[in-house]
Amino acid sequence: MSPAVSRFAAVSSMRGSELPSKGMDPQTEKPKKTNTEHLIADRQEGIGVCGWILVSLSFLLVLITFPISFWACIKVVREYERAVVFRLGRILSKKAKGPGMILVLPCTDTFIKVDLRTVACKIPPQEILTRDAVTAQVDGVVHYRIHSAVSAVANVTDVHSATLLLAQTALRNILGTQSLAQLLAGREEIAHSIQATLDSATEQWGVKVARVEIKDIRIPMAMQRAMAAEAEAAQVKKAKVVAAEGEMNASKALQRASMVLSESPAGLPLRYLQTLTAVAAQNNSTIVFPLPMNMFGSLGQKRTGG
Repeated sequence: MSPAVSRFAAVSSMRGSELPSKGMDPQTEKPKKTNTEHLIADRQEGIGVCGWILVSLSFLLVLITFPISFWACIKVVREYERAVVFRLGRILSKKAKGPGMILVLPCTDTFIKVDLRTVACKIPPQEILTRDAVTAQVDGVVHYRIHSAVSAVANVTDVHSATLLLAQTALRNILGTQSLAQLLAGREEIAHSIQATLDSATEQWGVKVARVEIKDIRIPMAMQRAMAAEAEAAQVKKAKVVAAEGEMNASKALQRASMVLSESPAGLPLRYLQTLTAVAAQNNSTIVFPLPMNMFGSLGQKRTGG
C-alpha cells in the first residue's frame, strides 16, 4: 500500500471516529426545560403571518376608535396581583404583567389575574388508621402562596383545588405511618414532613408552601377513657411512691432525734413542755400531758420494796 493511500485511510478513520461525537442525539444537546415551563410553547415559534395580520387589524381598530377604545384596552393590575396575557392563545412574553397598567388588545388578547397573597386553606377532617391500628380524625391548615403566575395558569387547571386535594392526600399518607403516641407527641415533625412533601410536589405549579399546621386530633371516646384511666393509675402510683419515700425519710429523722434525746436526759422533759405549749395555744379544753415510762417503773419498784 502506497504512503498516500495509507495516509488517506488514517484521515478517514479519524474523521469516522469524530462523527458520533458530532452527530449526537439532538434531544441530548437541547437544554432541558424547567418544570415551570413544560406546558408552555417554545418562544421561537411565534404567532405566524396570520397572527400578525390579526394583531395589526386589532391595533388599527384601536386607533380608529381611539378615545373610546383606550378605556377598554387599559387594565389596572393591583400590587399583589399579576396578569397573564394570552395573545391568540399564546402567553405574551412568557411572563406575567403588572403591577400597574397593561394594554389588552380587543379580539386578540385575553388575560387572567392571579393573586400572589398567602392563602390559608383548611384541610377537612380526615379519618385515618394509625400504625398501631387506632382510628383518629385529624384536620389541619396549609398556608401557601403563588410565586409564578404563569406556571399556576398554564400547568394546572385549578391551582387552589389541586393544592387542597394534594394536602389531604399527603396528610393521610404520612399520618398512616405514625403510631398514636408519635401523632400526639410529634406534631411539629409531622407538619414539617407534610410541608416538604407538598412543597416538592407543587413546585411545578408555581406554588410555595409556607407552613403546615395540625389543628386537632380526635380519637374515640373509649380510647379517651382508657388513656384517662391509665394516666390516673400512673398518678396514683407516683403519689404512693412519694408518700412511702416521705414516711421513710420521717422515720430516719425520728431515729436520729431519739438518739440525740437519749444523749441528754434533760432534753426529753423540755420537749414535753414545748409540746404542751403548742397544744395550749390552740384554745383546747383538754390538755394531754405525757409522762415518762421510767417514772411508773420507779413507782412500781418502791411499792414492791415497801
